[in-house]
Amino acid sequence: MLVAGTGPFTLAGLFYLGAAIVVAPAAWRSGVAAIAWRERNLAKVAGVIIAGGVVAPTLLMMALRNASAASISLWLNFETIATTALAWTIFREHIGGRALVAMLLVAGAGVMLAASSSPGGAAAGFMIATACLLWGLDNNLTSVIDGLTPAQITMLKGAIGGGINLAIGLTTERTRLAAGPLTAALVIGAFSYGASLVLYIRGAQSLGAARSQMLFASAPFLGCILAWSVLGEPVEMRQAAAMLVIAAALAILFSDREHGHAHFHSAVTHTHEHSHDDAHHAHAHADGSLAIRHAHPHSHDPIEHEHSHLPDLHHRHEH
Repeated sequence: MLVAGTGPFTLAGLFYLGAAIVVAPAAWRSGVAAIAWRERNLAKVAGVIIAGGVVAPTLLMMALRNASAASISLWLNFETIATTALAWTIFREHIGGRALVAMLLVAGAGVMLAASSSPGGAAAGFMIATACLLWGLDNNLTSVIDGLTPAQITMLKGAIGGGINLAIGLTTERTRLAAGPLTAALVIGAFSYGASLVLYIRGAQSLGAARSQMLFASAPFLGCILAWSVLGEPVEMRQAAAMLVIAAALAILFSDREHGHAHFHSAVTHTHEHSHDDAHHAHAHADGSLAIRHAHPHSHDPIEHEHSHLPDLHHRHEH
């Protein structure tokens, strides 16, 4: 509804600036530990901002001009494929057989949808595929950043990425936004990018990038429902069939289980959200408080043990 009267750079910038604004208080309260500025974290954050905060959202806005919102929603599941493929091949995340089957089903749904694309849909599909590859890289980098909280990552991504896109938009597109569309864009960014990103990052750091992204694949269901009901877009049979295939993929993913084996952890000092009900965070707090979820710099001694686990920040080992 907004993309018709707003340039893609301007709109992408406003969305991410809205995200930065809504998470800024939480990011500020958390403080920033010195570990955040280690070279390994800075490189990851830079990749997240460029790939996921600047280029990918602009491609999404461009694609929305050439295809229906329902089709775009379902096409965005290519992000799941990109995330899982990169997690498995490059980021050493353990992927079980069920997760691979789920990934193939989502890919099949995307092919099914592409077969029904309208004129201009091919260009939109290429833009979405490129955006999803970049967001897949973003997701994997985000899941292994251990020096910033989810709110801080979201704020940096939103403020810097959104600022860059808005500057490009104001320079090249010369869009004049009325108060209504401007407010709407910031509000959408606050909830659909800001709150959404914080929750996603918390999940990715605990579940791993691939499993978190598989769960994130449920978003197109709501996207299609809104496109059909609010925008009045026609319901295409292939879209409905693709939704059923994606539902089957999620059901298979939900049946996936943690795996357990003997593994070794090297000594490390980092910052991330954690609780004290696992086998890795037994450190004491000076005030005696043990919040359910909290974040602060902490150290781990070398340890070798065996327990069931997911590919979270502590379990990026080879299998």
